[in-house]
Amino acid sequence: MDAFFSALLTPGQWLLVYAAISIIALILLIARYRLNPFITLTLVSLGLGLMAGIPAKDVVFVYEAGVGKTLGHIALVVALGTMLGKMMAESGGAEQIARTMIRWFGEKNVHWAMVFIAFLVGFPIFFEVGFVLLIPIAFNVARRTGTSMLLVGLPMVAGLSVVHGLVPPHPAAMIAVGEYQANVGRTIFYALIVGIPTAIIAGPIFAKWIAPKIQLPAHNPLEEQFIHADAERQLPGFGITLFTIMLPVVLMLLGGWADLIAERGTRLNDFLLFIGNSVVALLIATLVSFYTLGLARGFNRDSILKFSHDCLAPTAGITLLVGAGGGLNRILVEAGIAKEIVAFSSDMALTPLMMGWLVAALMRIATGSATVAMSTAAGIVAPIALAAGYPHPELLVIATGAGSLILSHVNDGGFWLIKEYFNMTVTQTLKTWTVLETIISFVALAFVSLLAAMM
Repeated sequence: MDAFFSALLTPGQWLLVYAAISIIALILLIARYRLNPFITLTLVSLGLGLMAGIPAKDVVFVYEAGVGKTLGHIALVVALGTMLGKMMAESGGAEQIARTMIRWFGEKNVHWAMVFIAFLVGFPIFFEVGFVLLIPIAFNVARRTGTSMLLVGLPMVAGLSVVHGLVPPHPAAMIAVGEYQANVGRTIFYALIVGIPTAIIAGPIFAKWIAPKIQLPAHNPLEEQFIHADAERQLPGFGITLFTIMLPVVLMLLGGWADLIAERGTRLNDFLLFIGNSVVALLIATLVSFYTLGLARGFNRDSILKFSHDCLAPTAGITLLVGAGGGLNRILVEAGIAKEIVAFSSDMALTPLMMGWLVAALMRIATGSATVAMSTAAGIVAPIALAAGYPHPELLVIATGAGSLILSHVNDGGFWLIKEYFNMTVTQTLKTWTVLETIISFVALAFVSLLAAMM
């Protein structure tokens, strides 16, 4: 019997089958049978590792390594970003930004306001960082306008996701620029041409259609961390609030430009890289917020300490889920699935543009990480594209980024961030966030292909 099944598929093809079975099992166990997502991710990850041939004595260590690597960054980002968001909420800063945006754009157009500010804020920073910075504003805008959180939140995450996946100086995009030997300036220019209409279609337009079809629970525990109903209290100025929330953005941008501002290896260069690190930038901004939105607003040190403690409890579940997704990611990579995706793609007659998109898409579906998908796909496709003399390397960067955003599901940490903060079920998250990411991927590919045809 074993010989019969072995004859049907090669060992590499069986790895792809195991991965597909695992993903289906994840979705069914969580969505259909209501098993705890963290437990499910752990069970399926260990089971996949054993089926794929990782030795039983090593499989737990591989999973733990994936969890630890993911949490090493995400846990710090979520904790610091949540503290900064809490200070914005307690001081009334988030409400001030919400009121100002409503006044500028009008209550009927808040979904356009959110994609606009997300595109700007997300330009130099990781998706997760931008998300935890902007989620208090989204909660306040939704509450003040009486609209669905989806109508406000989906345009926000669309703007963040587009710039995260397509536009340098994001790390994965910069890696792809180097691999494809593309020009950074032209890549940013083309990425904006592609990214702006893509964010509009996947954000405000899609949100306007899907929001009425999804009924969210009336009570959102995380929303209460960032909402205050006292409309009569004195709010901080719009300028000081915007300065506080944009401070980490500016610091990270300086870090991204460090090599242009100062020669590599100098003290100034090292300093800019240090303060431009996402964790350090958020730490500095959080400390600044303790004064600008805390002490300067009349709060004492005990109150600020209480705020920073209270806001962390609701993030524990999110952090665990994101870490478990990282564990599954590591199992998939260690099992050799990435190599099988390469072999599968090379057997198909594709242009470098389509190959970049497809390899990144397959890596994204398998590993759940847009950054891993884009950087890995660029490394795979670049030698092929360079050997073929493909004339538009900048478009290859964007196409690869578009593929890296497709079909976010249960092995993606971003999936769980959206689910928990928006207070959705797994099924609702698949219908909204997963579809939104897939729209971004296909729409961006369409625009890139159109640009390539015109050049």
